[in-house]
Amino acid sequence: MQIYELGEGTPEVAVVGTIHGDEPCGVRAIERFVATEPDVERPVKLVVANEEALEANVRYLEEDLNRVFPGDPNADSHERRLAHDLLREVRGCTTLSLHSTQSYGKPFALVDTVGAVSRSICPFLPIEELVETAEFVGGRLIDHAHTIDVECGLQGTDEAAENAYWLVRAFLAATGVLAAPLEEGTEAPLSLERRGADEVAVYRMLERIPKEPASTYEVFVDNFELVSEGDRFAAADDREFTADRDFYPVLLSAYGYEDVFGFAADKVGTLA
Repeated sequence: MQIYELGEGTPEVAVVGTIHGDEPCGVRAIERFVATEPDVERPVKLVVANEEALEANVRYLEEDLNRVFPGDPNADSHERRLAHDLLREVRGCTTLSLHSTQSYGKPFALVDTVGAVSRSICPFLPIEELVETAEFVGGRLIDHAHTIDVECGLQGTDEAAENAYWLVRAFLAATGVLAAPLEEGTEAPLSLERRGADEVAVYRMLERIPKEPASTYEVFVDNFELVSEGDRFAAADDREFTADRDFYPVLLSAYGYEDVFGFAADKVGTLA
């Protein structure tokens, strides 16, 4: 891990990037932010997590780091040892974890369950959607208290790195580390201006959408756009799949996951 600490005192706010080594938006955002030598109003910790996987340009070396929390300091696996060390570093911190995806170009946030932290922070992030994941996947960093994941954009793109940087600044403004999310004399991209009182739509995952073995896959719908009962939404080779109920797709893509297309969700409310 590479750890940057800014400000005096014990940090109660943290930013984590590069949980996955093939998602460089996090490290690019953190290094860019640190290079600005920002004036901070409370201490903050910024962590580049899986440096070894980043150097190898792979998602992980032995196990998916975001599936093995809380980890084990005595494990044979690099990622299990790292999970233990990373959790120790962010324990007690309100934490933003930076990711990217193959399914959706716009930033959105994910939490285990919507609570006081996400209610107080997410309306001030440049996002339009917040997903409550519940217990669909275990061993994640967001299973632990006071943690928000953000998907910053499409994996490996400059846009995802740019989005990640402005998400970091907005998060640090919302948590009182920065006086404002923008540097003096600069403006965020139009799509990433601070949202103020705008609403964030909240979705709750309902079920996985399985993906059977096939040579080719297609997806016919857009994430966070309503799929009505009877609509076709994906195909595996020549077999097409139609919705047996209304749902909103989340993280839906042809090749993002090995065994699922993504997830079906309900829209359950808004945050403002």
